[in-house]
Amino acid sequence: MAATAETNHIHEVMEGPEGDDAKCSFHHTMFLEPQEKKRNMKALLVKRAKETCSCTPAKMKDCVLGFFPILQWLPKYKPREYLLGDVMSGVIVGVLLVPQSIAYSLLAGLEPIYGLYTSFFSCIIYCIFGTSRHISVSIFGVVCLMLGQVVDREVERAGYQLEPGLEGLGNGTRNGTELLCDRGCYAMAVAATVTFISGVYQVAMGFFQVGFVSVYLSDSLLSGFVTGASITVLTSQVKYLLGLDIPRSGGVGSLITTWINIFRNIHTTNICDLITSFLCFLVLIPAKELNERFKSKLKAPVPVELFVVVAATLASHFGKLRETYGSSISGHIPTGFLPPRPPVWSLIPSVALDAIPIAIIGFAITVSLSEMFAKKHGYSVRANQEMYAIGFCNIIPSFFHCFTTSAALAKTLVKESTGCRTQMSGMVTSLVILLVLLVIAPLFYSLQKCVLAVITIVNLRGALRKFRDLPKMWHLSRVDTVIWGVTMAATALVSTEIGLLVGVCFSMLCVIFRTQRPEAPLLGWVAESETYESLSAYKNLQTKPGVVVFRFEAPIYYINKECFKSTLYKQTGVNPVWVKAAKKKAEKRKLKEKEAGCGDKQGSVPVDLGSEPVGFHSIVIDCCAVQFLDTAGIRTLKEVCKDYGDIDVHVLLAQCNPSVRSSLLRGEFFKEGEDHLLFHSVHQAVDFALGTQRHGALKN
Repeated sequence: MAATAETNHIHEVMEGPEGDDAKCSFHHTMFLEPQEKKRNMKALLVKRAKETCSCTPAKMKDCVLGFFPILQWLPKYKPREYLLGDVMSGVIVGVLLVPQSIAYSLLAGLEPIYGLYTSFFSCIIYCIFGTSRHISVSIFGVVCLMLGQVVDREVERAGYQLEPGLEGLGNGTRNGTELLCDRGCYAMAVAATVTFISGVYQVAMGFFQVGFVSVYLSDSLLSGFVTGASITVLTSQVKYLLGLDIPRSGGVGSLITTWINIFRNIHTTNICDLITSFLCFLVLIPAKELNERFKSKLKAPVPVELFVVVAATLASHFGKLRETYGSSISGHIPTGFLPPRPPVWSLIPSVALDAIPIAIIGFAITVSLSEMFAKKHGYSVRANQEMYAIGFCNIIPSFFHCFTTSAALAKTLVKESTGCRTQMSGMVTSLVILLVLLVIAPLFYSLQKCVLAVITIVNLRGALRKFRDLPKMWHLSRVDTVIWGVTMAATALVSTEIGLLVGVCFSMLCVIFRTQRPEAPLLGWVAESETYESLSAYKNLQTKPGVVVFRFEAPIYYINKECFKSTLYKQTGVNPVWVKAAKKKAEKRKLKEKEAGCGDKQGSVPVDLGSEPVGFHSIVIDCCAVQFLDTAGIRTLKEVCKDYGDIDVHVLLAQCNPSVRSSLLRGEFFKEGEDHLLFHSVHQAVDFALGTQRHGALKN
């Protein structure tokens, strides 16, 4: 009935009902002749092609408005209702973004100024192209980590030497030789190129409407990936906490390699950096917890990170921590903007593959967050447009010394909780960052890197808390918990890219495993109704004499066809192959006895299994949960019907959806004129089996 009800919603033109069930019917095109179907399909394709290729002013207007959502919401903007909330949330998110942008630049292996550039441009561009009113698109720790691994690899591979196409990127020296590009400049060139390619991938996915890729990234998989990447991020920041001068490890097993290097060099810990890190933790962690606990009472979260950055910068400057104790500092952060420069095209072959997981993670997190907050606040977003938006947030800024961006949950939650109403909040955030870029940036010269590392680690609390939720997750779904654990371990212990691939593959294997071992209960009748439910799940259900009702809750295809047969035989208690074999054995035995002249002593022959009745005359298979059949599935159903038919047990199918019904008809499951034996409901099939058995009219 559920499948039929869904069909009623989808199709407008329906045939009259068949049999006793007036609510069940199928679309009329299922009974058309092949030639007529072909003509209808051809006419439909021609009509769709004309509609697609036609160009009218109204269609052009819709296309432009759809591609630039700002043209839709900005003319309808209500300053009295929206402006205060947008300004407040924009300012607060901007204040929080300043220290995080500087900190996450280190995570990406880049200079601090580039993080500010990235946050500035991404906020503006998403405001123009994005459809979500609440998400905050800027820097994201996991993406920065993945980008940083590529940057470090390419910088090490280049050996700080120039490659063709890098002319004019900057000036530097190495071993006394004048170079056109120093390490920081080359690192930014690599990051911009990866960012550009990632954006191209995301726009291409939006153009070809392949947002379905995100379907393979389940919540448990994404959560495990983010947690595993967060462990790697934490590990990469420990050297800054201790003031150690060790190389950044990348590739397979980088987490283990990093910890080995840390313990080998632990004796060189900078005491000044260690004390500063400890003091910052003492301030930031309690303040963050208080912010979270009292967020419902506070109009806005206290920007404790900014206070810590200001205090630490002043202490470092006036205490001369670099000169006295050798503490590592951020260094010069210039004001204004650097001239735009295109990505380095010669680097594309080297980083094209690395950009794929970065692009997928970026758009998956952005789309999932935008849909989550849209549902919460009662408006809609367009997933393909979101992919365009995040793609352009990477393509355009890559020409302005920026690196890869995506939505971030923590900043989105802050943005929502502080009164954000529209995308205008992003514009306000960009103005705050612009003020820092033009005036305040040089004041962060003396800021210690260990302070930035503390800010990065403290912001990982949400992902690391997932370990605390494991018992609850295990209770809800053991399979999802295992997917989370495998993805997290592979991401942390192997690498982020391989961890993502392992998570996707393992998640798909779990889906296949679930279809191989689906639920397959026997059904019973709910008294005074036409409903059949699982005998193991409900009490006080009745069974009809001589009829077994069986439901298989998965598609029947080449992977689980044997599971379908074995489960059916187990649940009914009768394997027709064995029964036939036992009958043949009994017949041979009787024949031998007759030939031996023992025919008059048949009463002394023990009763064989093959001579016992099976206890039922009909099996009704409820196909409401069978989504599809392939050729192996159709062949399996034919075998089941034939095997049971050989022992005088008849198999009837009920509640087949249109796809399954069409597959059965095309696969010649029935003889000509027997398609009426596809029943619309289990109740109808059971009544048919009882009635025909009673009158002895059921045909083989």
